[in-house]
Amino acid sequence: MQRPQIRPARPEDDDRIRHFLAGLSLHTRTLRFFTGVSVLPPGLVRVLLALDERRDALVATTGHGEIVGHAMSYRGDRLDVEIAVVVTDEWQGRGLGPRLVDTLLLRAFVRGARTVGMDVMGENRRALRLVRRLWPDAEMKVTSGTVEVTAMIDEAALFAEQGSVGTPLTV
Repeated sequence: MQRPQIRPARPEDDDRIRHFLAGLSLHTRTLRFFTGVSVLPPGLVRVLLALDERRDALVATTGHGEIVGHAMSYRGDRLDVEIAVVVTDEWQGRGLGPRLVDTLLLRAFVRGARTVGMDVMGENRRALRLVRRLWPDAEMKVTSGTVEVTAMIDEAALFAEQGSVGTPLTV
């Protein structure tokens, strides 16, 4: 299988992102959106594709244009940037999630972000292992089954990772 390409989300990804969301297992959807509903809210696609001065969104696509991963960031009041990532069940465990995170954080860092946060369901062991690997000094606060993660963005690691994986940088 060819390695997916990561690029900024675009408005014309509307139908592909709907297909992507529909293809997520109930478990994966619950871990990402904190709800097990089978029908996602109508405005969700618009939010996932939004790019503006406070929001960034990336998609990972196969050679056929199918979306297999999505990452987004939001410049909030509490932290420089808050992030969320989801990868299709088929592509989980193949390094796509960390690539999406690295690319998203590099784009945020270039725009001035120095701290990152994310909320992770306590049962999402894979995401929590990723957090510990990427940010060993991260602060983790457990609240009602959710882990609030806060960490510093490591500039050296971001630029080293981008150079080693050969991911084209689009800032």
